[in-house]
Amino acid sequence: MRERSALVACVVLCFACARTPPPEGAAVRESELVVRTLLAGWESADSAAIADLFWPRATYDDFAGQVTHRGIDEILAYVTSTHRWGDDVYMNVGTVHAAEAFAVAEWVFSAVQNRPMGSAVPEATGREVVLNGVTVVELDGGRIIRAADYVDTAPLWLQLGGRIELPGGGVLELDGLGN
Repeated sequence: MRERSALVACVVLCFACARTPPPEGAAVRESELVVRTLLAGWESADSAAIADLFWPRATYDDFAGQVTHRGIDEILAYVTSTHRWGDDVYMNVGTVHAAEAFAVAEWVFSAVQNRPMGSAVPEATGREVVLNGVTVVELDGGRIIRAADYVDTAPLWLQLGGRIELPGGGVLELDGLGN
C-alpha cells in the first residue's frame, strides 16, 4: 500500500511539474537583455555600448542588403548607419523570445530621412519611414557571436517616394505621397 501511495504521489508530482513552466533562469533574462540593449544601441547609435555586446570575431548578417559584417568595426558601421541619413530614429521592441544561447526580437523601426542615402536616394525627402523586422542573436558566454536582421526593404523605398516596376509592366507605389 505504501509503495502504491508513493507511486501515485510520484505520478501526481511528475504530472504537476510537466504542466508548470520552468522558472526563467538568469541566462535567459541575460539573453533578452542583450538583444534589447543591441536594439537600444540602434536607436541611440551608442558605439561603446554596441561594441561591448559583441565578441571581436562576431558577424552581423544584413539579409536585406545581402551583406555580412565581420568584426566590431564593420558591425558598428552597420548598426549606426541609419543615423547618417535619418533623424528621430526609433526602435520599438515588441516580443522577445529568449533562451540561454540566443534571443529573437520583433521590432518596429522608424526614422525621418533628412539626408541622402547614397546614390539610391541622393536627396533628403523629409519623409518618415516605418518598418517591421526581426533580429536574431546567438550568444557565447553572454556576448553576441552572430546577429542577423530580417526586414523587407520594399516598404522603405515606397515610403520614400520610390516605385517598384514589376515584370509585365506592373508598378508598385504608395498613393498620396506627393513631393
